[in-house]
Amino acid sequence: MSKHRSTLEQWRILQAVIDHGGYHQAGKALHRSPSSLNHAVSKLQQQLGVELLRVEGRKALLTAAGELMLRRSRQLTEDAYQLETLSENLNRGWEPLIRLAYDAIFPQQVLLNTLKAFHPISRGSRIRIEETVLTGTQDCVTEARADLVICGQVPKGYLGEYLLQVEMVPVCHPDHPLNQTTHILTQQELTQSLQIVIRDSGKLPIEQHGWLRSEQRWTVDHFEIAVELLHSGLGFAWVPLHRVDKQLRQGTLVQLQLTEGNDRRIPVHLVIPQPDRLGPGAQALQQHLLHAVQ
Repeated sequence: MSKHRSTLEQWRILQAVIDHGGYHQAGKALHRSPSSLNHAVSKLQQQLGVELLRVEGRKALLTAAGELMLRRSRQLTEDAYQLETLSENLNRGWEPLIRLAYDAIFPQQVLLNTLKAFHPISRGSRIRIEETVLTGTQDCVTEARADLVICGQVPKGYLGEYLLQVEMVPVCHPDHPLNQTTHILTQQELTQSLQIVIRDSGKLPIEQHGWLRSEQRWTVDHFEIAVELLHSGLGFAWVPLHRVDKQLRQGTLVQLQLTEGNDRRIPVHLVIPQPDRLGPGAQALQQHLLHAVQ
């Protein structure tokens, strides 16, 4: 591998000269003599064999090549800064990767608010986010596949911190036959109609939950696909109210009225599979999540 002809310090000096409008001003900002900065930039140009600056009066102006090199150098020095920051964080125990799993019924807006608030203090940590369904969420807990798990049912032997409650409602298109009846629907009538269900993402799925009982069943991977099928007039589905609240208000979808079981509320909890191994980054993300649900 050939030896690099320039250093990060030289590029930082060049950036300072341009940002502060000259060697004299940059020298004050960096607490160095203007002559030492001039020497560093001259040596950089000599090493590269490219003219980066031309001096007009007391101002140092970029050449066309200098503008291009300066843009690339800013990314270079920023990457180096982030690398150094990450190294410091690792020395302090701040984890480089934080894993978050959440059940698909959890309100996505709450999750987005959490991540947006966390980002400024994330210290360069990567975040891996996994959307799961039913027993797939429990697998994330029992197999410790995530540092933080948002689940609708806490597996046996684990503790969960209550976050919020999700209301599940039966929904279909206004023109669907189920919405054309003049009486309140029974559970039996629902089981005789096509139901759109979300695939249980667990390794050993248990498709006996309250909103997965219909024999006529089409299975999809995400609620978004289910809602699209509903809009096309196909079947009905149990979906979180927060996902279809706008469509219900606009009348593009309707909520079915049942003789029993209209009110299905699922408490959602935050579970930490390995509390003794939870790093400071995950702890900070946890606090932002708890704040967001309030």
